[in-house]
Amino acid sequence: MRKALQNQLNGQNHEKYKIIAVDDEIGIIESLSVFLKRTDYEFVGITDPVEAIETIRKEHFDLMLLDFMMTPLHGDEVVEEIRKFNKELYILLLTGHKDLAPPLETIKRLDIQGYCEKSDKFDQLLLLIESGIKSIKQMYEIKRINEELAESNEKLEQAYLDMVQTLRYTVEAKDTYTRGHSDRVSEFSVLIGEKLGLPEDQIKTLRVGGLFHDIGKIGIPDKILLKNDKLTDDEYSEIKNHPSIGAHILGAAAIFKAIIPIVKHHHERYDGKGYPSGLKGEEIPYLARIAAVADTFDAMTSRRSYRDALELQFVKDEIKRCEGTQFDPQIAEAFLDILENNFDKIQEIQEKY
Repeated sequence: MRKALQNQLNGQNHEKYKIIAVDDEIGIIESLSVFLKRTDYEFVGITDPVEAIETIRKEHFDLMLLDFMMTPLHGDEVVEEIRKFNKELYILLLTGHKDLAPPLETIKRLDIQGYCEKSDKFDQLLLLIESGIKSIKQMYEIKRINEELAESNEKLEQAYLDMVQTLRYTVEAKDTYTRGHSDRVSEFSVLIGEKLGLPEDQIKTLRVGGLFHDIGKIGIPDKILLKNDKLTDDEYSEIKNHPSIGAHILGAAAIFKAIIPIVKHHHERYDGKGYPSGLKGEEIPYLARIAAVADTFDAMTSRRSYRDALELQFVKDEIKRCEGTQFDPQIAEAFLDILENNFDKIQEIQEKY
């Protein structure tokens, strides 16, 4: 397992990415150094968290592996300082035990991308590094494109649409289910938005946000994303990271600002039991609440490797049953009205993709 993962890491690095590890246990630093220096990464290990902050202030790093329980500063205090001057560093927190990890609210507030329990095996950590590097690559590519666009404002609109297609195709090359799914979610979202009488700028945001809502799957390991069997709890936890990964990727480009709430929050639930932020009711961005209904409808009415498409009446009943729990009641009712009185439009979209 470890050898296969290491080969994946070696094969996907055509450029040098710099990783810094911060842990007050010299043995951990030495173990990471031995392993990561066999890859194409540049590696720096530091045992003093205060020194690490100053090093990151002076040098560029792409990803940081950070111990939580350290002296004189805990990991969350280190991140607090770093986020004052560096918002983009991809951070993976290492804990001796998951019960010792900081609260979820702290992890979200400090934009920590993930955490992993320490182990004498590196399997889980390698999966997280792989996901992180994929996200970082995509973020840098978007930044590069955005910088080029800034030089050609008159071509911004067309280039923007081209980027949507290019990045979507990158995800679709990994996950065949995504092919067609994002198109349908986009168009279903637009139907709902039009039914609700939203202005044209919000309709456009729904259209593009729907196309992009699963872009974060680029950062999910293929062995999880393409698995046909039931996912383990750990694997499902990895899948649940894709909204945050997508938001992190798109956050590098100002032109994607309007769609980030859709990308990040389309799996929130109206009762607050969704992810990644556990937002409730009107705390959830309005357009994300629309995309959530469209996304769930398409998931239920699409054939998957493990089941056939569900019957339409069953789907309608489920949407009705989940009003006020999973879905915004007003939005769910608007979509049910479309299904009841304008189903031909739904069928046109399904036949198109």
